[in-house]
Amino acid sequence: MGSTSHDVSALAPGAHTFTVDGVAQVYHVAGSGPVCLAHSGGPGIEWSYLRTPSLEEHFTMVYVEPVGTGASGRLDNPGDYRLDTYVRFLHAIVQRVGEPRVYLLGHSYGGFVAQRYALDHPDRVAGLALYDTSPVTGAEFWAEAMAGVAAYPQRHPDRPEAAAIPAAFEQLHAARDDESLGAALRAVLPVYFADFWGRQNEFAPLQAGVRIWAEPANAQDPAPFDVRENLGEITVPVVVIVGTYDFICGPRWAEQLHAGLPDSRLVTLERSGHFAHIEQPAEFTDAVAELLKR
Repeated sequence: MGSTSHDVSALAPGAHTFTVDGVAQVYHVAGSGPVCLAHSGGPGIEWSYLRTPSLEEHFTMVYVEPVGTGASGRLDNPGDYRLDTYVRFLHAIVQRVGEPRVYLLGHSYGGFVAQRYALDHPDRVAGLALYDTSPVTGAEFWAEAMAGVAAYPQRHPDRPEAAAIPAAFEQLHAARDDESLGAALRAVLPVYFADFWGRQNEFAPLQAGVRIWAEPANAQDPAPFDVRENLGEITVPVVVIVGTYDFICGPRWAEQLHAGLPDSRLVTLERSGHFAHIEQPAEFTDAVAELLKR
């Protein structure tokens, strides 16, 4: 599964494709410095929203196109889009790039992948940036997220568009094909920012360009994610980054992560929601790059 020998060409700038168990796996390389693999969220969201040029000044960034999205291949069984599958494909890329140890940046669901990977392959991880993510999902997690969606119109009473967000969120959960799911995601995207309406011109390109694929997005793991009892096994340096206004993976969950990790730094970005790398890029970059000093 992938190459275990060091291959300099595997880290050449640009797009790379290889196969994992007969399925195409694509990743993109940019920047210079220690290798950091970035895993996007969703699951099912295209990698490109997570590209952070300022990080590429500190790291050789390897942006994963998760299986089932973008140019990466599709799985024969839609039920196989599960956390252990993403971890397996991530490990294939780690082996492919050939570095003994790499940094991992996991955003949202990508943070679940990064945590699980660090537990399964501790010898391959130099450090972790767990970004707007959580050590647990389940009923309480989702109830809190939905309460955040319901409260959103009150946060922006002067914006009629904000009043439409809760209903749009219901459409997001009902969508079953790529096109309707993408339209629903673009409609609800403002709730993911601290101040979408105040900075709409900045964020409009992300909103217009974000893409999502239905099969991975709608797949369900058989059990909720929960690694709280295992966090103590992750002994590498970790930075936990959270936006104050993140309704879905907010400060409560970041604090649980930070409390459970032996060598963790918590960075709360006060003017961000779920996309601090766009909302506060300088502070976000500093938080991740600080891993290199530890």
